[in-house]
Amino acid sequence: MVRKLRILLHTIRFEQTAFALPFALIAAFVASDGWPRARTVGWILVAMVGARTAAMAFNRLADLDFDRRNPRTRKRALVTGDLSTRGLWLTLAVAAGAFFFAAGMLNPLCLKLAPLALALVLGYSYTKRFTVWTHWILGACLGVAPVGAWIAVRGAVDLAPLILGAAVTTWTAGFDIIYACQDVAFDRKERLFSIPARWGTRYALVISAANHVVTIWLLALFGEQATLGWLYYAGVVALVPVLWWEHRIVKPDDLSRAELASFVASGIFSIVLFLFAAMDVILISSRLRI
Repeated sequence: MVRKLRILLHTIRFEQTAFALPFALIAAFVASDGWPRARTVGWILVAMVGARTAAMAFNRLADLDFDRRNPRTRKRALVTGDLSTRGLWLTLAVAAGAFFFAAGMLNPLCLKLAPLALALVLGYSYTKRFTVWTHWILGACLGVAPVGAWIAVRGAVDLAPLILGAAVTTWTAGFDIIYACQDVAFDRKERLFSIPARWGTRYALVISAANHVVTIWLLALFGEQATLGWLYYAGVVALVPVLWWEHRIVKPDDLSRAELASFVASGIFSIVLFLFAAMDVILISSRLRI
């Protein structure tokens, strides 16, 4: 059972929950004007893990035939038989149930919007079959996390979380384009859509970098809309070298570190931004109380 659980967590890339979660927590801190309630944070965590687990399980099921034919993915557990499709469908059902339950425990608006959010994160798995915008649709899947967390705290939608969600969208599209560079030949052979498959690796990396430039601008705009202080902006500035390194280690003719650039740099990016944003909000809140 321990081995199967370990295989399942690896299959759904559970550790990558850290990509969107820090942005959800940023929204929760800002919406709360300080420390959010522990109960609210707890149900946000359940909703986040549930939605992402369901999305990744569905993605593996939807792409199973492609994974069998792609040399890069032939060793995935669902392909080798180490994990059954029945087990993954069960995981998806349980995770989706947990997501809806958590949304209901947060507030009525969260529950009303939950079906739309789940439809988006599940539907993404098919977008590569018909549009190069698949990278930005994936970004929107992660971008709903801060919007949902804001609604969980305030029970309403405001402009600030929408800007943060847009920043997450462009940030995710940027690193997903880098990741997709590994499959250019396969995507073209299978007639799948992606920026690298359409315009080649060199131009794809330029488009990726442009997305990350827009991300920095949107994060600054979010700070202005949310009336955050110097500590938050210091965090945004500190992330510029992280993005520079992410693009520095990937070359059109050397994609050996594409996963490192896509996942490690992205994890660092989101966590560091959360730490600076949370400290800024707490600092502002403590000054207001004084």
